[in-house]
Order: sequence, then C-alpha cells, then structure tokens
Amino acid sequence: MPGLIRAAARTAVIAGTATSVSNRVSRRQSNRWAQQEYENQQRYAQPQPVPQAAPPAPPAPAASPAPDTIEQLKELGALYQQGILTEQEFAAQKAKILGS
Repeated sequence: MPGLIRAAARTAVIAGTATSVSNRVSRRQSNRWAQQEYENQQRYAQPQPVPQAAPPAPPAPAASPAPDTIEQLKELGALYQQGILTEQEFAAQKAKILGS
C-alpha cells in the first residue's frame, strides 16, 4: 500500500508541475501576442508623414545616336544570306533600321 500512495503522490507532483509549466508558457505567449498587437496598433495609429514632392527629374540627355546602322545592316544581310530571314522579313527589318 505504501508503494501505491508513493506512486499516486509522484503522479500528482508530475501532473502539477506539467500544468504549472504549461500555464506559464501559455501566459508568456499570450503576453507576447498582446505586445505585438499593441505595437501594430501604435504603428498604424500614428499619422504617416506625407512624402515631400520629389524634385523634378533632370532633363533627359540628347537622344544618343542609334547603334551603328551599317553594322546592323551587315548583320541583317548575313542573316538573310544564311537563309534565316525571308526576303519579306529582310525588307521589313531593313526599312525599320533605315527609318529610325
């Protein structure tokens, strides 16, 4: 019988300790969540500063010259000679290069 009482007492102590630890962990986690919620509310409750108007962008530099037209035409001609481009595609691309 003394072994039975000892086992019951031991179980009660273990269960009590587990309950106490579990409650403390839950309480600490709840406090952390409450603190985070409070900080979020404070962050969004404060008026946000109005951004100042951005200074105007500097004027764009003069249009840079188009890539070397001759080189583009040579590359286009090579593609046409290799049979990669059809005559219509070649003519359209050539007009595009010369037109720009």
